[in-house]
Amino acid sequence: MKPVLLTLSTIAFACLFSSCEKETTGTSTQRSGKLTVQTTNYPLYYFAQRIAGDLIDLHFSIPGDIDPAFWEPGDEDLAAFQNADLIITNGATYEKWAETVSLPTNTQLDTSKVFSQAYVTEKGGTTHSHGDGVVHSHDGIAFTTWLNMEYAKLQSEVIRDELVKQLPESKDSIYQNAADLAADLDALDAALIKVGENLTGTPLLGSHPVYQYLSRRYKLDIESVHWEPSVVPDDRAILELEDKREVHLANHMIWEGYPAEESVAKLGKMGINSVVFNPCGNRPDAGDWLSVMKENVAALESIK
Repeated sequence: MKPVLLTLSTIAFACLFSSCEKETTGTSTQRSGKLTVQTTNYPLYYFAQRIAGDLIDLHFSIPGDIDPAFWEPGDEDLAAFQNADLIITNGATYEKWAETVSLPTNTQLDTSKVFSQAYVTEKGGTTHSHGDGVVHSHDGIAFTTWLNMEYAKLQSEVIRDELVKQLPESKDSIYQNAADLAADLDALDAALIKVGENLTGTPLLGSHPVYQYLSRRYKLDIESVHWEPSVVPDDRAILELEDKREVHLANHMIWEGYPAEESVAKLGKMGINSVVFNPCGNRPDAGDWLSVMKENVAALESIK
């Protein structure tokens, strides 16, 4: 019997050892493949993709018809974030859903924390919805930080540094890719600075209060309303706009997306032209973040 007991004990010990080894090396096992990265908006996804490409298993899965800033994750969505090796966030109160769920703190990378002292605070915003039934206000910290290309570059550098730390064997390619992205961001920044200089003294309207960082960096005089591209403004909205124009005589409204033809016609009767500057918080129907930003620059350049 002793040999049999010895064999069983040996087997039990071996199984116990194997189990313990698997438990203590679980993280290493998960990371033996590509680093799994979740992003909370499309600009961050684009930056990470440009910087690391196929080196990481990169995800951005928020439906295209939802503003990521007001998205609510389902159980599967939340599990994907909880199991990721790295969660890249925008910060600046962008991920409101994250305040009500449990996420690992050691995997979160807040990309705007580096310039948190320069956040823009919005006050006096009205309560409204984006057509999805979710009522909210834009009071508090403005969060479309990446519309200031200087800040977008800082956010990309935070991503670069973290990926170099996580993937040191690939640091040369990561640094090179990040440098290429930085060059594109610098070019956008220079173009927008020139736009701002050309529009000095030109009052503008914003269809939504999302252009705070754009207007501050590039010295654009933008006063915003709370209109949606898909919703035609009613008589009350038109009257409120007329009141605003008594002190802010703007002849151009900047929209987040292509407005309804009836909206364009109503504004046209008031002598207001419509131009689109898409913040591109979510994946565009065509092109990518960079091509959309170039289109945005061209739209502002068309303002006379």
